[in-house]
Amino acid sequence: MAKRDYYEVLGVNKAASQDQIKSAYRKLAVKHHPDKNKGDKASEEKFKEASEAYHILSNQERKQNYDNFGHAAFENGGGGKGGFGNFDFSGSFSDIFEDFFGEGFGGGGRRSRRSNNRGSDLRYDLSISLEEAFNGKKQDIKFSTSDKCNTCSGSGSKPGHNLSSCSMCGGHGQVRSSQGFFTVQQTCPQCSGSGEEITNPCGSCGGSGKNQTSKRLSVTIPRGVDDGTRIRLAGKGEAGTRGASNGDLYIFVNVSSHDLFKRSDENLFFEFPISITDAALGTELKIPTIDGGKAKIKIPSGTQNGKQFRLKGKGMPIMRGGDYGDLYVQINTEVPVSLNKEQKELLEKFREIENEKSNPSIKKFFQKAKSFWQN
Repeated sequence: MAKRDYYEVLGVNKAASQDQIKSAYRKLAVKHHPDKNKGDKASEEKFKEASEAYHILSNQERKQNYDNFGHAAFENGGGGKGGFGNFDFSGSFSDIFEDFFGEGFGGGGRRSRRSNNRGSDLRYDLSISLEEAFNGKKQDIKFSTSDKCNTCSGSGSKPGHNLSSCSMCGGHGQVRSSQGFFTVQQTCPQCSGSGEEITNPCGSCGGSGKNQTSKRLSVTIPRGVDDGTRIRLAGKGEAGTRGASNGDLYIFVNVSSHDLFKRSDENLFFEFPISITDAALGTELKIPTIDGGKAKIKIPSGTQNGKQFRLKGKGMPIMRGGDYGDLYVQINTEVPVSLNKEQKELLEKFREIENEKSNPSIKKFFQKAKSFWQN
């Protein structure tokens, strides 16, 4: 997809001053910051797009190159390479104000240098049956991830050698540049905000502080879990860089469709076919339940097709509660399609008797139809 014009992204024209560009970016960054719009991918993309545009237009040299050559000025190793796509979304919402006004603005204080190096979150898709969702279960899962290097304990530095202060930022983790009347503070590109650099990398992990590994975990799936439920396992994601905290592991649960029951939230539904004779005369049915048991329902005489019966408390367990949903049984009257001679004779006799007694609802319908034809 072609990139949008940077001026269009920020909502300013080419004649805009640095103050106007800064003000426009600040409004967009506050509006679309990921900490304010958690889980909103569209806002995250808009935040990245605005940050990329500001990165170019806030610098006079980059802005001049963009005005002359457009996006082509920063392709194939151009002046904008490495400037976007890696913005830190894990910090607090006050980070955007810190970038404009320095550390401590708004009482938030300076965030940890290692926050930029937090490990990535992982996703694991787990499919279970409706019965397993009803009962809950423990499930062993196996997945590939990165773990802290045992040789260097995650520091990335060869044992016996300490990390050095970053030569670019002097150990602060931030670099500053002047933009008109403002001083803009940004994460140091050399140390990614840690304030440290490795001079003697660990031989086991190559200085990353982590190694790829396969992990096995036992996950508890709670009773009543629904399709699409997300379970978070804190700190079970990928290892952070240089000893930073691990990411999280998210289990996304998929509950498979069932041959008999259909689910809607905590309630269950299914259709039970009965003969026209049972519907007319009434009967008693044994109904299967999701727990593997049976329940009895009495079908009164004259039960119409589509009639629903509710069995209270026979549905799914409600998560984080002791209650259960209900089971709804819909009666479907089956009309026989292959009749033997005796059945036909009996039904013919029944029809004669039925016509003599004249069903009230049928009689009423034909009276309305007759009136319609006459009009």
